[in-house]
Amino acid sequence: MLDIKFIRENAETLKKAITDKQLNPNIVDEVLRVDENRRDLMGQVQEVRSQINSHAEKLKGGKPSDSDIAIGRDLREKLKDLEPRLTQVEKAYFDLMYQVANPAADDVPFGKDDTGNKEVKKWGEIPKFDFKPKTHDEIMEDLDLLDTKRAVRIGGSRSFFTKNDAVLLEYAVLTYALKMMIFKGFTPMTVPWMVNDDAMWGTGYFPWGQQDHYQTQDGQSLIGTAEVSLTAYRKDEVLNEKDLPIKMVGISPCFRREVGTYGKDTKGIFRIHQFNKVEQVVYTVADEEITRKMHDEMLGYAEELLQALKLPYHVLLMCTGDMGAGQRRKYDIETWFPGQDKYRETHSDSYFNDFQARRLNMRYRTKNGEMKYVYTINNTVAATPRLLAAIIENYQQADGSVKVPDILVPFVGKEVIKREG
Repeated sequence: MLDIKFIRENAETLKKAITDKQLNPNIVDEVLRVDENRRDLMGQVQEVRSQINSHAEKLKGGKPSDSDIAIGRDLREKLKDLEPRLTQVEKAYFDLMYQVANPAADDVPFGKDDTGNKEVKKWGEIPKFDFKPKTHDEIMEDLDLLDTKRAVRIGGSRSFFTKNDAVLLEYAVLTYALKMMIFKGFTPMTVPWMVNDDAMWGTGYFPWGQQDHYQTQDGQSLIGTAEVSLTAYRKDEVLNEKDLPIKMVGISPCFRREVGTYGKDTKGIFRIHQFNKVEQVVYTVADEEITRKMHDEMLGYAEELLQALKLPYHVLLMCTGDMGAGQRRKYDIETWFPGQDKYRETHSDSYFNDFQARRLNMRYRTKNGEMKYVYTINNTVAATPRLLAAIIENYQQADGSVKVPDILVPFVGKEVIKREG
């Protein structure tokens, strides 16, 4: 959510920024219209309440006349009419405010879709094979590491079983990532997988992403990332500046309906409804320069993991049309998949300024006693089985086996995964 004062003073600039994100700019005019009505009603309510108080003060200690009683009755009736109207307008106001997107930072490139994204870094050598590399699903099925046919019969499209050493390899990646972030000073946390609507609206996944989230019969939503639970962790709290930044790392399953991806990436375990993720979330002070430094630092942690795994990747600065509504600036890391002969997204790193904190009412008290909203940042550390698929493709051998990355050998207990028997 944005500050209404900012919206009033920057309406035209904001409309352009929302247009650049390929969203509807008319929401700004709607907000301003309802805001004007709201302020007018607030003024009327305040005036009538003041008149009621003055009238009551005037009558203290004396017997009211019929005229005095009539004046008091008329004022109370007027207030009784105004207050429900104000309540209704305030509801409309907040409903609209939740639909106003966060403008992108000044250095975010303009673009209507992913073709406008800008490569800012590349690391690692693209592996060269003396054989035609296979896709991860082909390799895993040959090694009895994956079963999608039976999974689909049980769980529907995009379902899967990982098996045997693939299970060990996946949890090795997650464990290594979690331990790495603990070493970096992040507090490890498990999180609620089902959350109330205020967490989804508060983090900005609603209203824009409502269709892509599963909901329970109790009206809760299954999280698509631990970001939701971790960012909302201090909802309605007041923190102290001396305690910032607060760094958390969550590990959880994640659930996404993948609406709008019918027929896309249907093979293997790249685009699926259920996956596991280690996610970093930070609350920091209301200073965009400090936030940007932390944003880059968090990107560096994800890069450190990929470099330890020796997986080639590149970093993209996302354009305006390929960002979420709430994101101020966003990097994606795409890792090389030899079997697909291209880079594919494995990580996403975003900061929001106070956009999420205003929605969640998360503030902090500065050293001077001033109250400000915290700034929030999040980034993937490791998402599996997508990252598992990248490892399988990059570490495949000519004989159909898969070499285990050196850093994961102690977790897996072997150097090479091959078909037994």
